[in-house]
Amino acid sequence: MTERLIIIGSGPAGWTAALYASRATLKPLVIEGVDAGGQLMKTTEVENYPGFIDGIQGPDLMQLFKKQALRFGTEVKSEYVERVDFSKRPFQLFTSQGSYAAESVIIATGASAVWLGVPGEARLQGHGVSACATCDGFFFKDKHVLVVGGGDAAMEEANFLTHFASKVTVLVRKDVLKASKIMQERALKNPKIEFVWNTQLQEVLGEEKMTGAKMLNTQTNEISEIAADGLFVAIGHKPNTEIFTGQIELDQKGYVVTQPGSTRTNIEGVFAAGDVADHVYRQAVSAAGTGCMAALDAERWLASC
Repeated sequence: MTERLIIIGSGPAGWTAALYASRATLKPLVIEGVDAGGQLMKTTEVENYPGFIDGIQGPDLMQLFKKQALRFGTEVKSEYVERVDFSKRPFQLFTSQGSYAAESVIIATGASAVWLGVPGEARLQGHGVSACATCDGFFFKDKHVLVVGGGDAAMEEANFLTHFASKVTVLVRKDVLKASKIMQERALKNPKIEFVWNTQLQEVLGEEKMTGAKMLNTQTNEISEIAADGLFVAIGHKPNTEIFTGQIELDQKGYVVTQPGSTRTNIEGVFAAGDVADHVYRQAVSAAGTGCMAALDAERWLASC
């Protein structure tokens, strides 16, 4: 059996695409993947998604997305796509449990924050530890927060956090920043930002919520502790596109390349939505928007075939 539309991924982009596609009677199949629900499954309070005045838990929001898509006939498979073949139609998708054929595909596999991998980091995600200042900065009003990183992303996060935090301490692995000159200048001139050089974060401290961090001075090998209410890891994001290498056009950072003003890729019938194609905004609401676009693009493309 050949599906009319298969959506790979089940974050805000994937479920929104499924909602629009199912209402257009395309009977989409969503292959959820290993991390069903995307990054919001690791988020506690979401206060910036429109329509939820008092905020909502990330997993609860994703469950609502899923229920709404299922209401209109979306089919779901809790499998992981290991390999694809976009060289001919119908497209072939191979999972751990079998294979599927599709007339069209929406890639909504998202992107993952690059984490440090230190003790306490994973356990305290959503309880002081974050990788998104625009998502969580509001929760740190008048608090002391740490930022790890030395590139543009870290400087942008640090500057943004000063709108809320009383103090931002940036932990930099070397004695220089990798960020562009203008981003360096903004951060270095900001009176709320302090830099600690030649420093590696070793452990995130705290039980139910973060209380501080353990640091290593890379020059003296001295271990010290710093009290802080939050930690923002800003060492990069990695799009989940490994299975598409050689099958579709990716940029130098691995993000799916889409045509300007659309979700179309360089392969006719294959579309991309959400963080897998967006290294700029990386928000649930923008991902949902492009999920809508991808479904509409797919619907129009299928109608023209």
